[in-house]
Amino acid sequence: MSAGAVLFLVFGFLLLCNVPIAIGLAASSLVALLVMDVPFAMFPMVMYAGIAKFTLLAIPFFIIAGIIMEKAGISKRLIRLAETVVGHLPAGLAIVAVITSCFFAAISGSGPATVAALGTILIPAMVKAGYNVGMASALLANAGAIGIIIPPSIAFVVYGVVAEVSIGELFIAGIVPGLLIGTALIIASLIATKLKRFGDGKRASTREIWIALKDAFWGLMTPVIILGGIYGGIFTPTEAAAVACFYGLFVGLFIYKEIRLQEFRAIMVDSAVGSAVVMLIVSCASLYAWIITTDGIAEACGNALLAFSNNQIVILLLINVLLLIAGCFIDAISAFYILVPILLPVVVAVGYDPLLFGVVMTVNMAIGQITPPVGVNLYVACNIAKIDLKTISKSIGPFLIASIIALLLITYIPQISLWLPTVMGFR
Repeated sequence: MSAGAVLFLVFGFLLLCNVPIAIGLAASSLVALLVMDVPFAMFPMVMYAGIAKFTLLAIPFFIIAGIIMEKAGISKRLIRLAETVVGHLPAGLAIVAVITSCFFAAISGSGPATVAALGTILIPAMVKAGYNVGMASALLANAGAIGIIIPPSIAFVVYGVVAEVSIGELFIAGIVPGLLIGTALIIASLIATKLKRFGDGKRASTREIWIALKDAFWGLMTPVIILGGIYGGIFTPTEAAAVACFYGLFVGLFIYKEIRLQEFRAIMVDSAVGSAVVMLIVSCASLYAWIITTDGIAEACGNALLAFSNNQIVILLLINVLLLIAGCFIDAISAFYILVPILLPVVVAVGYDPLLFGVVMTVNMAIGQITPPVGVNLYVACNIAKIDLKTISKSIGPFLIASIIALLLITYIPQISLWLPTVMGFR
């Protein structure tokens, strides 16, 4: 049996056995190395090489920044601002959930972090206002997935490293697609609630809006500083992540005064655990990807796809289906390392832009965060709402359909992603 067959079969078996992704990647790679008769010394060397990259420093920094921003009280101020502006509209709290998710996505870079930060406030508030608990939880899980599309995005950092594409350009290309998905979720919310008004429907006064805006100002400045610094040439995406940490700490300690020095140790411990999990997956996935490339598996899979069809529309449809299925079983980081070496040469061969493919693949992985059995956002939302996976899954349909429609628009209308980089002179 070939090394490629062994690699995929062992990994698939371990996934079915509910073995953690990182362990499954490492174990299947180890068995494949035995079949390939490659010295075991390659095992630690390739794993280390996979994480020994300056660009990947952005991951722990963005994780730290996201935790600090949550502790600083930025999320509740963003929610309050959105509620004063649009809370009186039909399905107002649902719209607030989507809008604040887009804002917080520009701070955290993570889907589960966005759901955790906003869901603890918004899900109980929506249920109290009369929303179905399953619908409220499903919406927050879907909206939280925007966290890996709107920059700064940990997913874009990983894709940029694997595909050797500019992370700065990926960040700017993800803004409009993220907003498009947010718009699609708002429309789905209005349809799902049948334009029903929940709560008192009272419109906030101009003075109340101004007070909420002033209170949320420092939070709103976070993406301005991060993205403005990157595109102004002041610092790199990795340096921007470090700047975000210090800015969040400054706001939390001296402006909002919701972070105490005694909490700093707990923040660093949580950040270290989160970073360790991600970097372990990266190192194990790097080894898996190295075998795929070295043994010619990527080239063989790519040739098979191109042999099936060389029509760009058909190829992109097949790839989207493949990525949506993959997103049901593996996380975004693992998917990038496993599938980019296989799929990127194929999309380039049919004339598709690697930058655009990065956005398309990330949107697919965002949808994967809300599809069982590995939909991490669903589990976070379920834990907050104290409901089971079956309850939230019954309400996921309208939002999933809206996200897939947005995905198809992003896939087949390149200017949705490429317009902003072009306007800003990056293309």
